[in-house]
Amino acid sequence: RNTIVMGRRGAIAAKTAGQAAYLRELAEKDLVFALGPAGSGKTFLAVAHGVSLLLSRRVDKLVITRPAVEAGERLGFLPGDLNEKIDPYLTPIWGALDDILGPQVLAKKRETKEIEVAPLAYMRGRTLSYSYVIIDEAQNTTRMQMKMILTRLGEGSKMVVTGDPSQIDLPNRGDSGLTHAMGLLGKLKGVGVAELSADDIVRHELVARIVRAYDNEHKNAFGG
Repeated sequence: RNTIVMGRRGAIAAKTAGQAAYLRELAEKDLVFALGPAGSGKTFLAVAHGVSLLLSRRVDKLVITRPAVEAGERLGFLPGDLNEKIDPYLTPIWGALDDILGPQVLAKKRETKEIEVAPLAYMRGRTLSYSYVIIDEAQNTTRMQMKMILTRLGEGSKMVVTGDPSQIDLPNRGDSGLTHAMGLLGKLKGVGVAELSADDIVRHELVARIVRAYDNEHKNAFGG
């Protein structure tokens, strides 16, 4: 009963209590903030849920976006044309979609523009109606970028904002649109919050231990 969608390698479902709680938020709320470390399923489960809504025609389009800023690099300083610059930032998303849909179905949905994966800057000026919108790596949005994308939400749409506040790559960590929006909007009616942890990591078991070690170091260093 926890199955979200049938992927090409079998049923995709929650594997932990934290993931199950996350899926309930996705089902019940129009805007969900999902925080968690790498490997906790925050992005993959959001993509799977969006694919499920798309295939069942409850939305017309799946839109996935992420800021094109990582580890201090900005697009203007990278070599190559625009597509070459953008592709590395979007590869993880295409990989998740391929895992769920398979290459042929994904290619068809991409061709019909039912699935769109694009940098955050491409969202400006649009209204995203009857769409399932995922903002990935949202810890690297600025406050203005976050306000811009949240206000794109149109009629019949749902939005998921995923990120890891411990992985902020902005020059000033205090500028993160994710942490600001969580504090400002987290308790509004219709807004859900899901916080995943090392206990929800479903990659190699060593990854969970690595994440816990870094978390403990951070807590000891900052007294929290």
